[in-house]
Amino acid sequence: MTLSLGRDILNFMYFYVINEIMKILTHPDKGLSSRSKPVDINDITSLRMKKLAADMVKMMLKADGAGLAAPQIGRSLRLAVINTKDGPLIIFNPKFKKKSLTKEWGEEGCLSVPGYFGEVRRHKKITCEYFNEKGEKKILNAKGLLARVIQHETDHLDGILFIAKARNLKNILDRV
Repeated sequence: MTLSLGRDILNFMYFYVINEIMKILTHPDKGLSSRSKPVDINDITSLRMKKLAADMVKMMLKADGAGLAAPQIGRSLRLAVINTKDGPLIIFNPKFKKKSLTKEWGEEGCLSVPGYFGEVRRHKKITCEYFNEKGEKKILNAKGLLARVIQHETDHLDGILFIAKARNLKNILDRV
């Protein structure tokens, strides 16, 4: 009984602390405009990184986001999580190996720029090399929405917000 109660208290404290510590930064926070640092290959599989990635996934899902990059929660790390139809995709140190010549405009929003939406021109297809949460090097060929989200999150890792690239920027809060 005591052990169970102790676990409940620890779980409550853990989630309380995470929710208090991990907040999504919003524009114009300076932490959003800096290029993030690569995660050391030996650190990717650490318990600290696994917990950070898992917490980011929870936060992304709770905020109903398509993705979340570490700089958005004040961590200068090249780490992003992406909400896919097959479940969360965790990418460390992403690099584009190929980008299609063809681009398309599409509407985007951002958890760090709440209430704003705009059209951003992105590559239709990309090939991205990254490390997964197991430290394995992966290659992902993406198109459509997945390609767009990976490019958006990688921009965060480079200190770029979508509003710097957007046209027809609208504040939906003005419509209310």
